[in-house]
Amino acid sequence: MESHKLSTGFLEIREYFRNFTLKLLSWIVLLNFCFMILFYDISIYLYYFSLLLAFPFNSKARAWIRGRKKWAEKLQEDIDSRSPIIWFHVSSLGEYEQGRPIIESWKEENPEYKILLTFFSPSGYENVIDHKDVDFVHYAPLDTRRNARKFMSIVKPKYVVFVKYEFWYHLLHEAKRFSACIILVSGIFRSGQLFFKFYGRWYRKILYFFDQIFVQDENSIDLLMQLGGLNVSLAGDTRFDRVAQIALQPKQIDTVKNFTEGRFTCIFGNTWKKDEDIIIPYINSCKSDSCFVIAPHEIGPAHIEQLMNRLHKRVALYSLAYGKSLTEARVLIIDNIGMLSSIYHYGNVAYIGGGFGKGIHNILEPAVYGMPVVFGPRYFKFREAVELVKEGGAFSVTSFEELKIVFDMLKEEKVRLGKASEATRQFIQRNLGATRAILNYLKKS
Repeated sequence: MESHKLSTGFLEIREYFRNFTLKLLSWIVLLNFCFMILFYDISIYLYYFSLLLAFPFNSKARAWIRGRKKWAEKLQEDIDSRSPIIWFHVSSLGEYEQGRPIIESWKEENPEYKILLTFFSPSGYENVIDHKDVDFVHYAPLDTRRNARKFMSIVKPKYVVFVKYEFWYHLLHEAKRFSACIILVSGIFRSGQLFFKFYGRWYRKILYFFDQIFVQDENSIDLLMQLGGLNVSLAGDTRFDRVAQIALQPKQIDTVKNFTEGRFTCIFGNTWKKDEDIIIPYINSCKSDSCFVIAPHEIGPAHIEQLMNRLHKRVALYSLAYGKSLTEARVLIIDNIGMLSSIYHYGNVAYIGGGFGKGIHNILEPAVYGMPVVFGPRYFKFREAVELVKEGGAFSVTSFEELKIVFDMLKEEKVRLGKASEATRQFIQRNLGATRAILNYLKKS
């Protein structure tokens, strides 16, 4: 009897401590969650404060802050509550280009929906404010709980589409509370991201707000599957669909056509100074009747004049070339913006700038025309560049000497040029279809 009482008492004590431990752990988890939310909120406000400090000195900071002034009132004036809303959010212009094929196809297939497009960055917002396929273009508000609740109470979207790298806790949390279908498109994940660090457990919660995550590569799937409980699909990069669409009906640019006709043409797109430090010596040293089109990233008068002074060939400026004979010119400098994607189809080989800086610009625009692509050494963060180098359609160079070897080889060896061109065509074809996969999912949701 005594033994039974002792046993019962021991069990009661053990159960008491078990319940106490579970409650304690629950409180620790809750406190940790609250702490991380607080840390996140403080980080958001510190970012905003840094922009305020930069306001007098930085034009982008001024545009960021001014663009969000009275954001709720502006949004309220635009949104028509009688129409269903699909909300697309992107960081900047590059991410917009990835979302654009989905936006355009959705508009065509679902005209009853109004499309809201929000940007984080001024550089994106200011370039597409009047886009015909978007009904409303706004800045996304600062990601605080109050702003997110206000935003969602106005918009009430049925679908929410975030593009590539945008992960905002409060906005996604509130969208989930409103029972919106939330997806991420063109996502790319790497092991170095916060989601996959031992201290990134709270940040990983953001991923679970998405009903579906569409990624660009197998590595991203492998990383996300390790987390468990996520719906992940390999769809690819929607930019392939975009460039293929542009290539079907390229703009005819008579000045460029007349300049390049009958000549082997090298097109240098979005070049920076470090790119120009190797391409200008190549142009100056070239003895053949090749011609060169340069579309520099910086088109200010001072930079254009500097370019012209460094070139030893006959140079023509696009802005002054209309209606003139360009048969004597060997170099055509494009001194305006918005034309480059349509210029590529007049070329034989393309060089893409940015590879000596933060990273290369868009290589898909020339590749879609079956052009071999050349760029600097900093390309490893760009999946399409890495894969195209492996397949023989792209080449990375680090100096004038390497550039000369590659360009001369492509110009003089027709078999090598043909193989490289075919590699780019096949690469583009294999990667089409992301837009349709995403639209099919949205239709079923």
